[in-house]
Amino acid sequence: MKRIEDSMEWLFDEEVSESGDLTEKQKSIVKAAVEMFQEKGFSASSTSEIARRAGVAEGTIFRHYNTKKDLLLAIVTPVMSHLVAPFIVKDLDKVLKPDYEHYEDFLRAVVKNRQAFIHKHLPIVKILMQEIPFHEELRTQFIEHVAKDLFDRFEKVIVHFQQKGELIQIPPSSAIRLSITAVLGFFLARYIMMPESEWDDEQEIELTVQFILNGLKAY
Repeated sequence: MKRIEDSMEWLFDEEVSESGDLTEKQKSIVKAAVEMFQEKGFSASSTSEIARRAGVAEGTIFRHYNTKKDLLLAIVTPVMSHLVAPFIVKDLDKVLKPDYEHYEDFLRAVVKNRQAFIHKHLPIVKILMQEIPFHEELRTQFIEHVAKDLFDRFEKVIVHFQQKGELIQIPPSSAIRLSITAVLGFFLARYIMMPESEWDDEQEIELTVQFILNGLKAY
C-alpha cells in the first residue's frame, strides 16, 4: 500500500503539471484504476469496479475520461515520458558511465539498478509490463521515450567488450536482445507471474547474469 501511495503522489504531481489541478474525484479514480489495473490487468478491470472502489458514480469516470483506454493512457503517458524514460535512461547512466573491467560486472550492476527502480515504483511498473504487449500506443511511447536511446547506449557497451575479446562476435543488437530477454524474464517471474514465491534475489540475479554470460562469453 505504501508503494501505491508513493506512486500516486508522484503521478498526481505530473498530471497536475501537464493538465491543471486534479479534482479529488479524479485522484480517487486514478488511484482506484492503478490498483485495479495492477491487480487484475486492464482487460479484466471494469469501469464499474473502478468507480465503486473510487467511491464515485460510473458516469463520473466518463465525464473525465471518454473511455477506459483513455484512463489507462492518462496514467501511463506521464509515467512513460517523465518517470520511465528519465529513470531507465538517465538514471541508468550511473551504471553505463563507469568503466567496468568485465561485462559480468556491468551486467550485474544493471540488473541491481533496475530492480531498485522496480521496487520503488512497482504498481506503475506492473501496469506497464502487463499492458505494453497489448496496446500499440504504449509500445509506440516506449520505443519513442526509452528503447531507442537505451539501445544506442547498450550497443556501445557491447562493442566495447567485444573489442576487449570478452564477448563473442555476434551483431550487437543480438547480444542486447539476448541479455534483455533474460533480465526481463527474471523480472516478469519475480514481480508478475510468481510474486508470492520465496525469492532469494541475490541468488536469482547471479543465476541470471551467469546464464547470459554462458551464452555470450568468448572462450
